[in-house]
Amino acid sequence: MSILNQVEHAFKYLWEGTTRIFGPDDNTYPETGVQPFSGDPYDQDNQQASNEV
Repeated sequence: MSILNQVEHAFKYLWEGTTRIFGPDDNTYPETGVQPFSGDPYDQDNQQASNEV
């Protein structure tokens, strides 16, 4: 009976690993989505031209 229990535990161990690898994700990370922009908008009139000599 001991050998059958060992085989059962080995099969269960392999089965749980397989289901974890190929199963759905269990990540609980929050969804980030689009982040709001809190900076200054681009103002072309206020920028220095880089090719002025």
